[in-house]
Amino acid sequence: MASTADVDALRRLVFGRATCRAYLPEPVPEDVIRGIVDVARGTASWCNTQPWDLVVTSGERTERFREALMDQVRRHPEPQTDFPFPDGYQGVCLERRRRSGLQLQEALGIGRGDKDRRDAQSFENFRLFGAPHVAIVTVPQALGTYGAVDAGGFVCAFLLSAQAHGVATTPQAALAMQSRFIRAYFGMPDDRRVVCGISFGYADQAHPVNGYRTERAGVDDILHLV
Repeated sequence: MASTADVDALRRLVFGRATCRAYLPEPVPEDVIRGIVDVARGTASWCNTQPWDLVVTSGERTERFREALMDQVRRHPEPQTDFPFPDGYQGVCLERRRRSGLQLQEALGIGRGDKDRRDAQSFENFRLFGAPHVAIVTVPQALGTYGAVDAGGFVCAFLLSAQAHGVATTPQAALAMQSRFIRAYFGMPDDRRVVCGISFGYADQAHPVNGYRTERAGVDDILHLV
């Protein structure tokens, strides 16, 4: 039987969540982190393989990783990804990407011609936006694309679980651009593939970068009943 309360709660979580780009320094208690993962682990996966694995940093470990990652990107900015990045954006995907970027720039007062500030804001990805924690999501190499698809479901569940626990999140494909470095830094097995990172913590609600919301396509734009 459908539950209106469940639907309302899920809708509130889905549409209440937004990518956080500025954090307070306060850490998330370990029991809350465990609670977030405890819900996310219920994610469906192909043949119940549950291929996802998490490395989560806290405290000084986050700070050391943050500094090492920024240094790595400054010295070696070329991508080292485990999964191919998009060749390009076209059509409505390009339009949505541009609009999202413009909203970010407008929130921060970055002019369209101010390349230095745009680059500096992009580099914030590798500063983890100041978050006190980051989760590195990996899957086994042998599962290929479908392992990554399963991990995407887990990431979505993690984001919603965090929202339910009052914790802000930033899913970051940008961290996957340094997959080789991340694998070596954390001593991960060679057969693990980095899908993404998720920076998380408590949002700095006073920061203007957290004050805007991206748009979502309507049901009729994406649903084709046949």
